[in-house]
Amino acid sequence: MHHTIFDTPVVNTLLRALSVAFLKLTGWKVEGALPSNGQKSVLIAAPHTSNWDLPYTLMVAFALRLNIYWMGKRQLFRFPFRGIMMWLGGIPVTRETSNNLVAASVAAIQAADGPLQLIVPPEGTRNHNRYWKTGFYYIAVGAQVPIVMAYMDYERKISGLGPVFQPTGDIEADMRAIKAFYAPFKGKNADQFHAG
Repeated sequence: MHHTIFDTPVVNTLLRALSVAFLKLTGWKVEGALPSNGQKSVLIAAPHTSNWDLPYTLMVAFALRLNIYWMGKRQLFRFPFRGIMMWLGGIPVTRETSNNLVAASVAAIQAADGPLQLIVPPEGTRNHNRYWKTGFYYIAVGAQVPIVMAYMDYERKISGLGPVFQPTGDIEADMRAIKAFYAPFKGKNADQFHAG
């Protein structure tokens, strides 16, 4: 994978201090830690309802000393922003080829030398109705890495890493259990997120 802001030592130290200070000043509490077996993992990012989720996610990642990568629509990576978005851990994605996305993500996780936590939002939009996609599940199963349930609750101003979820192979039951974990959390635009 390409180099990011998270593996640039001096910048990382500085931005970690700034992130911790900003989150504290604005009343946010960061909880949890990456489990010992989660150096390579898939992080569910939910609820995802606002463009503000990215800067907050980056700050929480610094606070928790994560090495995250995230997927974004190719339009976000247009000139002149491509370099900075990639440095922030972004991976450009073409929606039309999302069926290859799982295989590409699995390969990237397996090929990575060091720690890599891939953030995958489970929600998609379809005519303003939110639905849950299962890409994160198949990426974790394919790469044989744990799923870590990360969350951001704007109402209570808490964010962090929840429990590790081990897939059982029964995807319907597993998705019900994962959605139940996320049901209490409120996104920035809470009316856009329904865990049901």
